[in-house]
Amino acid sequence: MLLLRRLFIALLMLAASFAGPALAQQKAEPVPQELRDAVKESLLESPRLLEVLVRHPELITEAWQELKQQEAAVKAALAANRKEIFDDGVSHVAGNPKGDVTLVEFFDYRCGYCKQVQPSVLALLKEDTKLRVVLKELPVLGPDSITAARAAIAAQQQTGKYLGFHNAMMAHRGQLSEAEVLRIAKESGLDVTKLKADMAAPRVAEVIERNLALATKLGIQGTPGFIIGDEIVPGAIPLEAMRKLVQQQRGG
Repeated sequence: MLLLRRLFIALLMLAASFAGPALAQQKAEPVPQELRDAVKESLLESPRLLEVLVRHPELITEAWQELKQQEAAVKAALAANRKEIFDDGVSHVAGNPKGDVTLVEFFDYRCGYCKQVQPSVLALLKEDTKLRVVLKELPVLGPDSITAARAAIAAQQQTGKYLGFHNAMMAHRGQLSEAEVLRIAKESGLDVTKLKADMAAPRVAEVIERNLALATKLGIQGTPGFIIGDEIVPGAIPLEAMRKLVQQQRGG
């Protein structure tokens, strides 16, 4: 939502420069030059869009109002579900359990973008000893994703084994059939017989259902999805962007 807002503001500012002073009053928020350049390039490649915006600046105002409504809805959903998001009592907590900033990640073990961003999450955990990370399985890519999520949630029943298994699953490239998941579990030091039994427990299915329902409430439609403070940030964001989000939460 933050990136969408900033991109929209960049679009608004550029269109205003063509459309005249009618939109100038909405230039209040600074936008990085790279975003302005990206929007400008997009508009120059689509002259018809620029022409429409210049002739009908009211479309920008309407879109701006819609974006504000979406932001308000997201903030309301975050406020109404804070305990479920940050402290549900079932999601694994990595890093410092008493950390001053919490980063929540919704992920799918078959998601290529989740695997892409994993090194950044690990690097941030290593360098920031005050960071708390909540990991929420969100299997949205089919039956194999559900199997992998069930195994990870069940792994929490074996003390100290979850994170190693989680990292091994994220590092894995290729298909994640049940046989492959159990192979990774065994290599990660899990008791596979116990794991298979725990995977079938009603509690495991309930956790997945809760995570899916929570993601729907928050408008998270894919993985990875991050929450920090009152921001929902979709996609495989780079390490430096994660650092900045954490710093902002600390008032830096």
